[in-house]
Amino acid sequence: MVEPIIRIKDIAWIRLRSPDLDLQEEYLTTFGLHRVERTATALYMRGTDPVHHIHITEKGDPAVLRIGFWANSLDDLHKLSKEGAGASAVESLDEPGGGKRVRIKEHNGMELEVVWGVEGAAPLPVETHTLNAGYDKLARPGALLRVGHRPSQVKRIGHAVISTPEIEKSVAWAQRHLGIVASDEVHAEDDPAMLLASFNRVDAGEAYVDHHVMMFGRHASVGLNHISFEVQDIDDLATGHDTLMRKYPDLHLWGLGRHTLGAQIFDYWRDPWGRVHEHWTDTDVLNSSHEYRRHPKSTGLHSQWGPQAPQAFRDAASR
Repeated sequence: MVEPIIRIKDIAWIRLRSPDLDLQEEYLTTFGLHRVERTATALYMRGTDPVHHIHITEKGDPAVLRIGFWANSLDDLHKLSKEGAGASAVESLDEPGGGKRVRIKEHNGMELEVVWGVEGAAPLPVETHTLNAGYDKLARPGALLRVGHRPSQVKRIGHAVISTPEIEKSVAWAQRHLGIVASDEVHAEDDPAMLLASFNRVDAGEAYVDHHVMMFGRHASVGLNHISFEVQDIDDLATGHDTLMRKYPDLHLWGLGRHTLGAQIFDYWRDPWGRVHEHWTDTDVLNSSHEYRRHPKSTGLHSQWGPQAPQAFRDAASR
């Protein structure tokens, strides 16, 4: 295995471009994000976790500008700048939250930014529920569960998925430059050598992390398949689904269901310009003791319950 240049800490944010910041803010607020700051040219939105922002929209023609990832140190930014193929110098971020970054293009030419030193923020209050489940029937004795009709309470950004025709080269680039490692991969049903999807997690050694922070799916087009956000629990996901459905029924894409690889309960939505945003809750978490596995398409990309992926989702590749 080739030693990576750096190992990222996590995903930081998505940076998009949209022609109407009012419409973008209205959609993202209904999706469950909160405005941090808005200027004449950009919108910054956060979740409930103590992070300054997780979604940036700059004003202009629709585009996916960059996926952001957290570096573990300023030294890592300098190392990536020096050793990364085509990487920028270490730059100061002249925007809310401040910090430093290195810009770099991944194998397909999509731009990424690796960041460090952005201001933190106090967590936001959240509503959660205790379930009288079969394994703990008296977890909520005498208390009534009532779920409010409201948007989901997005906690954090969770992962990004890139569509790519050269999946092996895309995965190799990301593992070399970002230090991520494969958790599971999926091959064609009748051809074990034909890689279809690669789920990669942060390499944090013995510490447990999400099943994947970055996934790559084989497709003829290059682009962002979707960007994913964790919500509080299944009630939070479901009431967010109902809230979005009342306002944006034509933007619903896929869900509710539970994935097999990663096991997330999911719900997918387009934004007004077609970029796919996912709500999810309850993921598998892995560490370095996890054994890498390969799966045929019929099991690896099949929902455990709920509908199977529509063609519009499989073909998503926003640039």
